[in-house]
Amino acid sequence: MRKTINLNMNWKFVRQDEGGAMHKDYLDDHWEAIHLPHTWNAIDGTSGSDYYKGACWYRKVFVIPSQEQKNKIFIEFHGSNSVTDVYVNERHFGQHRGGYSIFRFDITEAVEFGQINTLAVKVDNTVVDDVYPQAADFTFYGGIYRDVNVVIVDPLHFDLLDYGSQGIYLVQDQVSAVQAQLTIKSRVANDSDEERKVRLWADLLSAEGKQVAYAAKEVIVAAGETKEVEMPAVIEQPILWQGRKNPYCYEAKISLASFNDTLDEISIPFGVRHFYVDPEKGFFLNGEHLPLRGVSRHQDRKDVGWAITKNDQEEDMALIKEMGATSIRLAHYQHDQFFYDLCDREGMAVWAEIPFITMMSNSELQGINAKQQMIELIRQNFNHPSILFWGIQNEIQIGGDRPEVRRVVAELHELTKKEDPTRLSTMANVYTVKDDDAYNFITDTVGYNRYFGWYNGTCEDFAPWLDGFHKQNPNVCLGISEYGAEGIVEYHSKDPKVKDYTEEYHALCHEKVWGIFSQRPYLWSTYVWSMFDFGASHRDEGGVKGRNNKGLVTYDRKMKKDAFYLYKANWSDEKFVHITSKRYVDRPDGEITVKIYSNCEAITLYANGTEVATKTSDNRICIFEHIPLQDGMNEIKAVSRQGGLTFGDVARFHRVQEPNLSYESPEKGKGEAVSNWFSVPNVEDILMEELEITDDVFSTKVELRELLANEEAKAIAEKYLDKLFKRMEGSMNDRVLSMNLENLTAFSQDPRKEKLLYLMNKELIKINRSFGRSSTCWKS
Repeated sequence: MRKTINLNMNWKFVRQDEGGAMHKDYLDDHWEAIHLPHTWNAIDGTSGSDYYKGACWYRKVFVIPSQEQKNKIFIEFHGSNSVTDVYVNERHFGQHRGGYSIFRFDITEAVEFGQINTLAVKVDNTVVDDVYPQAADFTFYGGIYRDVNVVIVDPLHFDLLDYGSQGIYLVQDQVSAVQAQLTIKSRVANDSDEERKVRLWADLLSAEGKQVAYAAKEVIVAAGETKEVEMPAVIEQPILWQGRKNPYCYEAKISLASFNDTLDEISIPFGVRHFYVDPEKGFFLNGEHLPLRGVSRHQDRKDVGWAITKNDQEEDMALIKEMGATSIRLAHYQHDQFFYDLCDREGMAVWAEIPFITMMSNSELQGINAKQQMIELIRQNFNHPSILFWGIQNEIQIGGDRPEVRRVVAELHELTKKEDPTRLSTMANVYTVKDDDAYNFITDTVGYNRYFGWYNGTCEDFAPWLDGFHKQNPNVCLGISEYGAEGIVEYHSKDPKVKDYTEEYHALCHEKVWGIFSQRPYLWSTYVWSMFDFGASHRDEGGVKGRNNKGLVTYDRKMKKDAFYLYKANWSDEKFVHITSKRYVDRPDGEITVKIYSNCEAITLYANGTEVATKTSDNRICIFEHIPLQDGMNEIKAVSRQGGLTFGDVARFHRVQEPNLSYESPEKGKGEAVSNWFSVPNVEDILMEELEITDDVFSTKVELRELLANEEAKAIAEKYLDKLFKRMEGSMNDRVLSMNLENLTAFSQDPRKEKLLYLMNKELIKINRSFGRSSTCWKS
């Protein structure tokens, strides 16, 4: 029978590339003692500047009992970022390229049974040309940050080298409330030196452990052969996996037997369901309309990065459930198997995706690694009922409108449908993709990352854009894959506005945007960006370095921002009352406005023990104006009584003489678009004429590496983009230097951008690329 031995404990680690570390007799006494999961960027990964990227080494000793000599031994990694080389007893067993999926190596030939074996692992998180992601707005934490196991199996076993999968696929051919028709596809590997006859058996069990169906088949597998075997099975009158309403899961116990011996067995929880998306009416699960009220999740946490525990993941799920979400976009890479299991059990509809993000390689033009990661994602997660959508790219257009990018995106869609025709493909387009662009017609569904009310425009601009897109593309299933604003709980204002980073503006933005989304049933999904603050080392916004602060919950999961309760009021049935701006304690005004989020019908407000008024909420928001504050501390209480139960909240505000200046962020330009990277304020009167841009002159299309190496061209770029270059100081790596100014400013939704790029080009084309004065390249 299969045995799994966890190897997480008692490793040695060194944060440098150590020559000879793969040798068995290497002395690692001076190395750091650690346990897995582990990352070397837990602290510097959110420093606000560059963080360590390079090769590091891990070593561990382990023993395989002598009685296992007849079996096969595999080493299994659940997540190691991003290029990993594995050595056992000095022998190199392979390299895995990609930081998020399970991978295994057959190490049987090197294992000394009954003796001490040495496992040495080199992990490198350097960004390289042929491994994704190439660039992204989050920290690429290096390390072995998930479980490592030894798996011991009979030479005849379910395939362990099938892209890290279980080697078994439960294909849902046709599902209804009457019958679930399945095909159980198994990959049987015979690593012995003789032909073997084996019996496959599959027991399908209810959640209560009763057999609801079975399948059996006898198979002969030649020596060294891996054979694919299919067995049909039918569940009559199935209980359907119905999302959070009823996440019912069956269990498949699938075994290989020879005579009276069970050689290998795998137990797989699964649910049966059918679903579709209608471009006019949205998402339907098992024939019932289900609004996909979603959040996006990054996996990292404060002070541990990606080296999170199962308890951490359970806490994340509990917070998402409390808010009432029905869907999660697991961004921007494959997440831990444990979290997909949680999504199955809790009924979350999942968008799972690969890190084909921001920009495609400039040298490897076939997308080989992206396709590898897509196959790994699908095969390793095929049996999870929660996963309904495979995501093939996120804002890949930022790297430029290149024909090879469009080709690879189309090929990823085709690959996804070939690997799994039972689910829907999707992708997240950057805002610059026009409504009629061919990108919108490649996948089964599409999402847009749009930040009206933060990076450009106002929150209200969502309504005309959504309706315009839907009118122009009535057959496109449109969703919102990202939206939101930064919110830092230290900052507060009675007059919140864009770019003030206050908790109040963060909540107000979500109020307005959710009000628009909730009135448009044709949106198949909406995903808040994001559920939790997360690490983005090069960010420095609102006085907080190294983080994206758009989360509804803080990076350490200790504080729920007010916007969390806005969504809870709209999405959850759990009755509650929440007074907003409770952290805005010091108030210089004689009277204030009190805003309450609640899903209760009527709210009664008390100020310093005196009843003020009772109001019913408007869209789950209740506002009391002109509430007087007395000198010193004031107690504000909000209460709702329903069905004999009382729900309430209390806030305390301190009347002060002068404003508390710590409530104001250090950012300048409050009320301006956050992506204002340009330096020329007045361009309204500029009339753009056609420019002749040839290959022998500089322009905004020339690679940054070359442009910044020319003193004249560099001076022009810095004149117009000094804010952007200051923001990126210290992060000009090879990936960025291979971009051009148009790519670099793709995130900016500043309405002046087109004219400012024109002005740059008007000056740049005067400089000849062959004879311009040169200097050293931009220094990172």
